[in-house]
Amino acid sequence: MSVAGLRRAARETVSGLPREFWWLWTSTLVNRLGAFVATFMALYLTIDRGYSASYAGLVAALHGLGGVVSSLGAGVMTDRMGRRPTLLVAQTSTALSVALLGFVRDPVTIAAVAFLVGMASNASRPAVQAMMADIVRPEDRVRAFSLNYWAINLGFAISSMAAGFIAEVSYLAGFLIEAGMTLACAVLIFVKLPESRPEQTESAEAGGSEEPAVSLWTVLRDGRYMSVVGLSFLVAVIFQQGYLGLPVAMGEAGFTPADFGLAIAVNGVLIVVLQIPVTRFIEHRDPRLLLVASSLLAGYGFGLTAFAGSVGVFALTVCVWTLAEVVNAPTQTGLVVRLSPVHGRGRYQGMYTMSWAVAALVAPLMSGFVIDHWGAEWLWGICAVVGTVTAAGYWWLMRGLSEETPVAQGAKGAQGAKEAQDAQGAQDAQGAQDAQGAQGAQDAVPAPRVDAGAV
Repeated sequence: MSVAGLRRAARETVSGLPREFWWLWTSTLVNRLGAFVATFMALYLTIDRGYSASYAGLVAALHGLGGVVSSLGAGVMTDRMGRRPTLLVAQTSTALSVALLGFVRDPVTIAAVAFLVGMASNASRPAVQAMMADIVRPEDRVRAFSLNYWAINLGFAISSMAAGFIAEVSYLAGFLIEAGMTLACAVLIFVKLPESRPEQTESAEAGGSEEPAVSLWTVLRDGRYMSVVGLSFLVAVIFQQGYLGLPVAMGEAGFTPADFGLAIAVNGVLIVVLQIPVTRFIEHRDPRLLLVASSLLAGYGFGLTAFAGSVGVFALTVCVWTLAEVVNAPTQTGLVVRLSPVHGRGRYQGMYTMSWAVAALVAPLMSGFVIDHWGAEWLWGICAVVGTVTAAGYWWLMRGLSEETPVAQGAKGAQGAKEAQDAQGAQDAQGAQDAQGAQGAQDAVPAPRVDAGAV
C-alpha cells in the first residue's frame, strides 16, 4: 500500500467519532501509560521488599479478587449514579490506594491495600465501556472499541519499558507516578466529559408505561447474555496462559526469563501494529464468524506451543493467538453492547468484566495444577479443546441473532421490541421528541446489517 493509501486508511479509521470519545480514549491511554503496579508488583515484593514468591502470588490473587468483587458493584453504580461519577470515584480511589501501597511495609497491610487497588482499578471498566456505547453510533462501535484496545496496549507497551528504568531508581517513584497519572485521568474526565447515561423516558406512544427496570437479577436471567459471559470466561482463561502457563512452561524447558520476554514482546508489538488495519478488515464482517475463528485461533495457537522447541517457534505461536486477541477483543465487546439494554449497560458490562476477573483467578490455579501433575503438553492440549468448545458455543449461540433481533433479548424481549418501535417513531417524526430522547431510542436499535459494525 502506498503512503497516500496508508494516510487515507488512517484517516478513515479515526474519522466520524465524537469528540467525547477521543477524550475518553486519551484518558485510557494516559491511564495505561502510568501502569506500574500490575507489571512490577511481583518484583517489588520479592526483590525490593524481600518477601517470598508464595507471598507475592497471594498478593496478586488478592489484587485479582478485588477486581471480581468490584465488577458487579461498579456496574450498578454506573447505571444508578452515572458513568462520570463512577469513573471519578474509581480513578480517585485508585490513585489514593496506589500511592498508599508504595508506603506500607507490613505484609498484612500490603495484602489489604493490594486488594483495594484491585477493587478501585477494575471499577472503572464497566463505566468506560458503557460511556463508549452511549456516545458512539452503533455502526462505529467495533472501530471505537478497537481504537480503545489499541490505546490500552500502546500505553502498556510504553509503560512496561519505562517502568523497568523507573524500578532501577525507585519503586516508590513508580507507585507515585502511577497515582499521579491516574489522578490526571480523573481531572480530565471531570473537566472534559459530560454525563452520557441515557435518561429514563416515558413511552407514551407504546402505551404510556415506564421502561422496565434492569436489575442484576435481570442480567442473570438473560440466558443469551449469560452464555456470552460464559464463553468470554473460557476465552479469557485461554489468553491468560500467555502470562501464566507460558513463562512457567518455558522455564521448565530450560529457557531464560529473557527468552520469555522476547517471545511475549511479540504480543504487544503485533497488537499495536495490527489492531487498526485488522479492524478495517473485520468492521463489516459477520461477528459470528469472527468469534468462531478467533476462538479457534486462540485455542490452537496455544495448542501449537506443545511443539515449540526454540524461542522462534514460541514467538510464532504467540503470533497466532495474538491475531485471535486482536479480532476477539473488539468483536466480543461489541456483542456485549448489542445484547445490553440501554438503561442497563452498567450492570451488563459489570457482569462481562467479572468474567475476565474470575478468569484471572482461575487460570493460574489451572495452569499450575496441570503442569505439576501432567506436564505442559496437557495444558496446551486443554487450551485447544477449550478453544474448540468456545467456537462451537459462539456458532450455536448466534444462529438466530439477525439484524431484526432487538438488544437484550433475555432482559425483557418485549422491552427490546418496544424500544425498536420507539426508535423508528423517532426517526419518522424528526422533532417529535427532544434530541436526547431520539438518540437514546436510536441507540436501542441494532444497525441494519449483521456484521462487526452492527454491534
